[in-house]
Formats: sequence, structure tokens, C-alpha cells
Amino acid sequence: MIILTKVVLVMMISLIISIAVGIFLIPFLKKIKAGQRLSEYLEESHKTKQGTPTMGGLIFIIPTIIVMLVMYFFGKIKFNTTIIIVMITFIFYSVIGFIDDFLIIRRHNNKGLSESAKFILQVIVAIIFFYLFMISGNEPLLWIHTLGIKLDIGFLYGIIILLVLVSSSNAVNITDGLDGLAGGLSLIAFLTLGIISYNTGWLEGYEEVSLFCFSLVGSLIGFLLFNSNPARIFMGDTGSLALGATMGSIAILTRHELLLVVIGIVFVIETLTCIIQRLYYKFTHKRLFPMTPIHHSFEKLGYNEREIVKIFCLVGIIASMIAIIFGVVL
Repeated sequence: MIILTKVVLVMMISLIISIAVGIFLIPFLKKIKAGQRLSEYLEESHKTKQGTPTMGGLIFIIPTIIVMLVMYFFGKIKFNTTIIIVMITFIFYSVIGFIDDFLIIRRHNNKGLSESAKFILQVIVAIIFFYLFMISGNEPLLWIHTLGIKLDIGFLYGIIILLVLVSSSNAVNITDGLDGLAGGLSLIAFLTLGIISYNTGWLEGYEEVSLFCFSLVGSLIGFLLFNSNPARIFMGDTGSLALGATMGSIAILTRHELLLVVIGIVFVIETLTCIIQRLYYKFTHKRLFPMTPIHHSFEKLGYNEREIVKIFCLVGIIASMIAIIFGVVL
């Protein structure tokens, strides 16, 4: 009952703070003209969104950090290496995304951080992650729970950390193309990760990681009040990079890297369609899909945004239920 009370508390406080942040942030971003620039290849229905404020990720980033700090200062949680790794990943990736969004707004085009600069910053985060991970007594194991496989891969685990963080952050970023899509799928994913994290009693700080997930869920609910169709604000790279990388960090720490593929199956499909489209076009000079990421193909087939978001979120819910069965029950 104590953990359930904490879960309800962090979700409720995060929700309230996120709504308050959104109410003040949106007018401020409009005032400074921090609008999103959209691709000219998008459907006509997207043209009306030109100039919608971006950097909306702050609506769920700020409350989540505040709630965790408040819980710590009131002695409700402890700061250990595990939760510190999660929060460092969350904050650092949000900073990377913020810089990217800021440069796009300042330059009045879609050119933010260069790919090399972004990659270097991501490598730095991965190094910090791996260092803290190792000094806290963790072993560099590729651990497949369902099959009972444990492989000690040494320093190569640092490369896996980098790959997971980069791929997961980019996957959410790619998916963030329709109102409420990335936010809704992330809410489902973190709700699932919160449940799975609480089941990893062997992990130091498992309760804190679980509460972090539920705090973020509450914040995302507040964000979706502003981001659902028609969106009044977009999360931008500030939010998408932070969400994706944090999903990856929690999957690594709870030893569910492979299960993350199931939890984030929609993110995976969105990313794969982009990769397949590029490769197919390179060799055939033809397009396999009408447009990628795949949610835009659904638009071209006549589905409206709300229908696509509902379908994709339903897939996310089903996948998450399967992940909970494997991550908690089995």
C-alpha cells in the first residue's frame, strides 16, 4: 500500500505541475516565436500547424525532475547510482534536444545541431553512464531473462549502452510526427517500464526508478492535454530525445534491453520503415512506402491523425501487455 500511495502521489503532483508549466510555457513560446518549421512534403492538413510552438518537452521534463527532488528532500526516496544514471540520461538528452531546437528556431530553418556534434554529445553521456554503471558493482552482462542467458561482454557493453541510447532516442524522435502520437506511446511505455522496474527487486534503487517512471507518466498526461489533436505545442527534440534515451537507460539497468523492442514496437516499426525506404530507394530509385515514417503512409491512404494515433497506441498497449507478462510474470 505504501508504494501504491507513492505512485498515486507522484503521478498526481506531476500532472498538476505539468499543467501549470504548460499554461505558462505556451504563451511564452508564442511570444518569442519559438515555432516549429514543418517539411513541405507533409500532407495539406499539416500546413496549418506551421508555427506551432516547439520545446514542449519541458512540460513533462521540469515536473518530473521537480517531483523527484521533492521526494528526495522529504526523505521519501534515496538517490543511489541507479536513479542518478536515469536522471543524468534524462537531463543530458533533454539538453541535447533543447540545443537542437534552439538552433533551429534561431536559424529559422530545420538545421539544428550537426549529426557529428549530436553524436559526440551522446557518446559522452554513454561514457558517463558506463562509468557509473561499472563502479556501482554492475557486471557488463548481456542478460536474456526468458532464455536464462548471461553473456559477459566486458567493455563491449559500453558500446551496447551507446547503441541503445542512440537508437531509442532517435526512434521516439522519428515517431514524433502526429499530434499525441509520441507522447501517447511514451506514456504507455513508461507505465510498462514502471511496473517492470518495481519487479526487479534485485536492483539497487528499483523503487526509485519505478517512481520516476510513474512521475513521468503523470507529467505526460499533462503534456497530452496540450499536445493532443489539435496540438497547441510540440514536444520537439527537447522531449523526444529525452524520452527515448531514458527508456533505453531503464531497459539497460533492469536488464530488459531486448524486451524494450516489444515495449516500443511502434517506435521500432517507425524507424525500420525509414531505414527500409532509404535502402530500397538507393538500389531501385523507387519508394516502397508512400511516405515514411509509416504514420505518414497511413495519412496518404486516407486515415486522419486521430485514427492513426488510436491504432498505433492500441498496438503499443497490446505490446506492453505482452512485455509485462514476460518481464513480470515469466
